[in-house]
Amino acid sequence: MTGADLLCDTLLVNGVNVCFANPGTSEMHFVAALDRRTEMRCVLSLSEAVVTGAADGYARMADKPAATLLHCGPGLANGLSNIHNARRARTPMLNIVGDHATHHLQNDAPLTTDIEALARPMSHWVGRAGDVCDIQKCTEAALSAAYATRGPSTLILPSDAAWGEVTPEHTSPIKLPVPPAVTANSVAACVHALRSGLNTAIFLSGQALREEALISAAQISRATGAKLFSTVSGRYQRGAGRIAVTSVPYAIDLALNVLREIQVAICVGSGQPVGFFAYPGKPGTLLPKGCQIIQLAGHEYDLAQALRSLAEALGLNAQAPYAANILRQDEIADPTINALTADAINLMIARRLPEHAIVINEAITSGGQFLVLADMLPPHDLLPLTGGAIGIGIPLASGAAIAAPDRKVVALQADGSGMYTVQGLWTQAREKLNILTVVYANRAYRILQGEMTNVGVNAYGRNARRMLELDQPHIDWCSLARGMGVEAGRAETALEFKHLLEGGLAANGPFLIEAVI
Repeated sequence: MTGADLLCDTLLVNGVNVCFANPGTSEMHFVAALDRRTEMRCVLSLSEAVVTGAADGYARMADKPAATLLHCGPGLANGLSNIHNARRARTPMLNIVGDHATHHLQNDAPLTTDIEALARPMSHWVGRAGDVCDIQKCTEAALSAAYATRGPSTLILPSDAAWGEVTPEHTSPIKLPVPPAVTANSVAACVHALRSGLNTAIFLSGQALREEALISAAQISRATGAKLFSTVSGRYQRGAGRIAVTSVPYAIDLALNVLREIQVAICVGSGQPVGFFAYPGKPGTLLPKGCQIIQLAGHEYDLAQALRSLAEALGLNAQAPYAANILRQDEIADPTINALTADAINLMIARRLPEHAIVINEAITSGGQFLVLADMLPPHDLLPLTGGAIGIGIPLASGAAIAAPDRKVVALQADGSGMYTVQGLWTQAREKLNILTVVYANRAYRILQGEMTNVGVNAYGRNARRMLELDQPHIDWCSLARGMGVEAGRAETALEFKHLLEGGLAANGPFLIEAVI
């Protein structure tokens, strides 16, 4: 048995049976070991950012980590943007990064890099198998950390550790870390605030936005009048029968206005809400000066249990009443004019969204109307861009579709950010994934045009325009998709989009609509 075989067996016995990969020479022994383990599903991607983004999407839906296989430091570096997004989404992930044989590092070969230094800012745990005897304990430590801290782990695998021979060992599942219990003092502080008569809001993120936790939060809200807000999170469970939660707005002036009267903030998961960026003359934090901030529990806690404990401390049992969303999808009408706009697209998608769909939101500036309508729709999951590193939509959809093959994935994709990881369409075609991708082709970095205004630049010239517009030439999304094996169609009117949308939703495989707006 080789070290690579032992690594595979340790992954499989712990339920890690999907590996998203873009391997190189240093990883060939691990590739050979994966080939001997037919229980492992290996998914090739043509860019490391697709590898890591797909692993993120998979874990957000499967609630367990996938493995990634990356080639040395440069391969890891190519995937770091979406490891960053996974870290912000609190996604468990195990990145396996090949490296030169230990004795070869001293020769400073072309691919030699400081992998630990590259990995550490984006990883909750970083480790290196010093030799073949370290592989099992390092893999188990990496998985334990990914679960305990809800984030990425990075395991560096030198090629000599992978090819080294080891006596076959019995492998058994690790004991999953037990989340810490919420403290009595934290619960008591929250109870006091909720009974104080002050204007109190509960800020939910991470696992607190899952259905069980949301019911407890809604019961608390109904009993006390506390408002429910969400901050950026990896997965939202939305739609009929679920709980309406107000997202903290991205635009800083709007966020400051929405939160201006809050006197007490109870935070569940992340800390207090902050601005996405700094702007001249504006605060970095969004709560009003003097607002009391109470942290009920952080991401490493069982957030559903923390909210249940708070509800019980308020005298609310599991049967306490709460307000749930009502299905009103049939009230959404198609646009009455034939001009194709972002709002028209969102209305048509919302009107037809199937039950239990998985919606990927990297529409950036174009998806707002869909989010407004989400609570009226059939129950669905929403996976957004979390860390601000654009280029996650296409790979995120790919991973989610592999985790939940019986569910339709609808990816709302901005054109500029989609080009960062367009190679993911090839993976969708190869794996025959049930994904409908809608590209909002406004042919500009519209978000950045807005940010120019936010920093006080209201008029700009040729140089700025050429950095913010996607024209000369226009990107031909249909040709790109077809070249990678994905059926595609272009819509320039609302009626054309409607026909393509209905066909794409009915398709049992990848389909892309280029919606020119």
